[in-house]
Amino acid sequence: MQPFDLEPRYSNNEIPGKCIKCLAEQELYNCLRGLLGGESENKEMQQRYEMLLAFLKSPESQRLRDESEKYLAEGRKVTLRLSFADGKPKYELNIG
Repeated sequence: MQPFDLEPRYSNNEIPGKCIKCLAEQELYNCLRGLLGGESENKEMQQRYEMLLAFLKSPESQRLRDESEKYLAEGRKVTLRLSFADGKPKYELNIG
């Protein structure tokens, strides 16, 4: 499966922001809707769903969320890359 990114943002007057957890949950629900809506044979979507679910259940998710919030408060751009390495989920926080 190809890695994918979640890009959290702080809210401002013009754009509503979302934390990493909110973005992961939103993407998880989008995958679930797609899978229930007839794309159940879509292997990529199934893997993406499993990866997001693993991330949300992971003890690492809270640490990454806290760390990303700290950088967002400093005005920096944050991206969380989710991927599989050696059959295990891998989470990488990139700060810009």
